[in-house]
Amino acid sequence: MARKKIYLSPPHLTEDALSFVNDAIQSNWIAPVGPDVDAFEKELATVLKVDHVITTNSGTSAIHLGLLALGVSKGDEVVCSTFTFCASANPVVYCGAFPVFVDSELTTWNMDPDLLRHAIEDRIRKTGRKPKAIIVVHLYGMPAQLNRILEVGRLYDIPVLEDSAEALGSLYNAQQVGTFGDVGVLSFNGNKIVTASSGGALFSSKKDLIERARYLRQEARESVTWYEHKEVGFNYRLSNILAALGRSQLKILNDRVLKRRAVFSFYERELSSIPGVEFQPEPDNMRSNRWLSAVVFEHPGVAEKIRRSLADEDVECRPLWKPMHLQPAFAGCPFYGNGISDDLFKRGLCLPSGSDLEESDLRRIVLGMIKVFA
Repeated sequence: MARKKIYLSPPHLTEDALSFVNDAIQSNWIAPVGPDVDAFEKELATVLKVDHVITTNSGTSAIHLGLLALGVSKGDEVVCSTFTFCASANPVVYCGAFPVFVDSELTTWNMDPDLLRHAIEDRIRKTGRKPKAIIVVHLYGMPAQLNRILEVGRLYDIPVLEDSAEALGSLYNAQQVGTFGDVGVLSFNGNKIVTASSGGALFSSKKDLIERARYLRQEARESVTWYEHKEVGFNYRLSNILAALGRSQLKILNDRVLKRRAVFSFYERELSSIPGVEFQPEPDNMRSNRWLSAVVFEHPGVAEKIRRSLADEDVECRPLWKPMHLQPAFAGCPFYGNGISDDLFKRGLCLPSGSDLEESDLRRIVLGMIKVFA
């Protein structure tokens, strides 16, 4: 009998997903417009408890539109978490702006509020103007220190975009992350806790920002019967079929969060007694969706040894994100660091975290890891 392949974070569809998609196809709404898009946006607004939501064809597109709505343009600087996936920073470059990277703190592994303030003050000294926006990432579903980061944003009157691509269902002071800043972003990529196979969303309590983004999302088409364009826009709309798939997933968000947290708890319970093993912390006022179970080992090299050993057993693991300031694509960008993200990258690993994992799968993973320590 073939051994089951265990993936890092595979899609986990509900039984009624096919029904939602079939209904969309049978209605002939297969374009990037339709009743499922409208319904998905309304249902997201209810879940997020925000007034204004638009869906997009990716989380990256949502960040791009969010930055444009905030007025980011050519020559501006945007402060961004360095410990993240490149999709957090690439849209800064799409705008013709320049990213300024800020390192992490150990409480959440997210943007360090003290370094953020230092970076802003230093950019003002060196350039004569303040950054145009702040992008804070909620890494692996763990909320950042939002109160302190938003306080810095208010102090310098700089808007905050919350990259919550990995954090649907994560709470800060019992409130969904992404809803604290000026705009928030979600991703529905195939590996996310709720997936539409691809797609994203941009949301805010500020109607003007979302309406600006909506206009740009639809090729900046004017409201006339012919095709009139006063600006260059983007084709960033979400397909109605994918919106239908997303709707089927959104119904079971809470169940998916509970399962991912249970997976994390299993790892923590089984592995924390091993010397030199530490998991991503969770402060008392935060609830991570534990999109990915992230662990660090005391000695560099252990993570890669475990990754290779588990790969030989058909178990997929991944290193923690390589920080943006270490990426060749961003060589030369300003960076305000303390060494934390570099260290986490060298010593860390993401373990399989899918909501479809069974206890036998988890035991197989843990036993495979323990063998490396034996």
